[in-house]
Amino acid sequence: MLKDKTLLIMAAGMGNRFGGLKQLESVGPNGEFIIDYSIYDAIRLGFTKVVFIIKEENYQKFRETIGMRIEPYIKVEYVFQNDDFIPIRFKPLLKKRLKPLGTAYAILCAKNKINEPFAVINADDFYGRDAFMKASLYLDNIIYNHYGIVGYKVKNTLTPNGTTKRGIMNVAAGNLYKITESKVTLKKNKIIASPLYSSNGKEIDEDTLVSMNLLLFSPDIFDVISDELYLFLSLHQKNLDDYEFGIPDILDSCLKKNIKTIDVINTTATWYGMTYMEDKAFVVKAIKDMINDGVYPQELWINR
Repeated sequence: MLKDKTLLIMAAGMGNRFGGLKQLESVGPNGEFIIDYSIYDAIRLGFTKVVFIIKEENYQKFRETIGMRIEPYIKVEYVFQNDDFIPIRFKPLLKKRLKPLGTAYAILCAKNKINEPFAVINADDFYGRDAFMKASLYLDNIIYNHYGIVGYKVKNTLTPNGTTKRGIMNVAAGNLYKITESKVTLKKNKIIASPLYSSNGKEIDEDTLVSMNLLLFSPDIFDVISDELYLFLSLHQKNLDDYEFGIPDILDSCLKKNIKTIDVINTTATWYGMTYMEDKAFVVKAIKDMINDGVYPQELWINR
């Protein structure tokens, strides 16, 4: 049974390693962004609303580009990543923080816009048709007390231009039982992963499943995040700049408390993205090849 479902797009990142606002970097033949292709796939597969999480100062840029392009085809909402959901006692501690608090807090900022099952993606990651197809099917049949996470083979998510951040997944019988946010690097044909707050790297198999933040939730996740946010801020209030409030932490907490089952949905898709400026040429070529192969039309939003 088809249901209303939302695509929540995290687009408030700073893009420091890339060197600019990479969410709005042109990669298609008519100036399309990576995000255009994600939304195109989502619309084709039955998503009924898009919610952008952005910085308030970037609203006009998003509205006049991607927003104007997609509004004829799908409902669009905008959410600003600010401190509205931070408990009052902790707000002064965050005044000097330069970077966003983390992916979990970004999702929480959309609480008042979403009342239906939803998928979460990054604006600057290309996820692939297969991943969206499986995500859509999962949300149409989502089970009470279950969340979903799409798993990519790590070999399909690498850049030769430096280190990337990936959630390394431990899976048993199709369910997630641990996820470790890690720095992943390709070195001399070996894939090395180091936990985010550690320098202890180890080689991992190329078929190891990783999260690219394609996450599948029911709206009750907002209450879970709210509870965890208070615990996070209490624990790290003396050195908040050193930590991120990330979705892997939320998922791990759900598993440890045994309050949710996290289903892992495997995809054969290949990730494309622009962690570094040097990645752009590779992404542009990949998009061009998919257009030539008939996966996408030359112009996404004309006669769709």
